[in-house]
Parts: sequence; structure tokens; C-alpha cells
Amino acid sequence: MKRLLFTITCILVCSYCGPCVQRAAAQTHESYLRSTTHQERIEHRAERLAALEQQIDSIVLSHNFEFNPQSVQIQPAGQLHMFANANFMTIVWRGTLDICLPYYTGIVAPYRYVVLNQVAPLLKNYLTVQTHYGWQVSFNTTLDDGNDYTFTYDIYSHGGATLTIASTWYNTVQYTGTITKIY
Repeated sequence: MKRLLFTITCILVCSYCGPCVQRAAAQTHESYLRSTTHQERIEHRAERLAALEQQIDSIVLSHNFEFNPQSVQIQPAGQLHMFANANFMTIVWRGTLDICLPYYTGIVAPYRYVVLNQVAPLLKNYLTVQTHYGWQVSFNTTLDDGNDYTFTYDIYSHGGATLTIASTWYNTVQYTGTITKIY
């Protein structure tokens, strides 16, 4: 009888305390997994960003890259236009510039929409400077219309970029897009 009473008491105590103990153990284990996973995600993200930064550094220092714009805006405070054409790009390759971009000419509105589609074989004053956000690449060239243009690429360490084209005769035009490696 004592044995039966002791067994029933143990079963009742275990059935009451068991889930509480299991829940506490599961919460401890779950928080441990969550913190470990969070730490692993932080380390993995840091490794990925470092690899991307090294890739961008390599692309910029090779002086061979492609800029793919996604939007254009006339400076100062012009209207932002998004691109639907994947063929717009600039390619800097071995000291030449291959450009196919929409461009807005004129000093005051209404601006005239033209497409710069040509190869500039001579890039003057080519300058590459590392900044706190990534890189800045700038150079001057004269295109077929006889105007002198200054191209300035602000290349961010995450792969995004801004291209600013300044001319002595027209307003500055700014493009936002990405930088990719030429294969």
C-alpha cells in the first residue's frame, strides 16, 4: 500500500512539475540556439560584406567596369526618371569609355532629350580616390559634339554607384545604378 501511494504521489508530482521543467529547459535551449544563430548570422553577414567590398575594390582598381543605371535626374532638383531599358550603360575599359545613356541638353526647361551613344577613346585626368563610403573615379573626355564632359563615379562598397556627368554648356545630370565587373 505504501508503495502504491508513493507511486501515485510521484506520478502526480511529475505530471505537475514535468511540463514546467521541460518548458524551462526548452526556453533555455531555444534562447541559446537563437543567440548562437544570431551570432552566426552576424559573422556570416560580416564575411559577405567583406567579400563584396574586396570585389568592388578589385573592380575599381582594375579600371575596367560597367555602370548600369536605373534612374536619371537633372541637377539641381530635377525630376527623377526611372529606366526600363537594360541597354543603357557606360563601360570603362582599358582607358576608353563606351557610353550609351540618355542625356538632357539645355540650360533651362524644356530640356532636349538625346542619347549619348559613342566611344570616347581618350580619358584625361583619370583619378581614383578611396573614400569613407567606397571609391570615387573621375575623368574628363570630349565627345563627338565637341563639348568637354566630366564623369564622376561615386562607387559604394555595397555595389551601388552614382554617375554624375557635368558639362561646361549644360546642366549636370546624375544617374543612380550599379557597378559590375566586365568578364
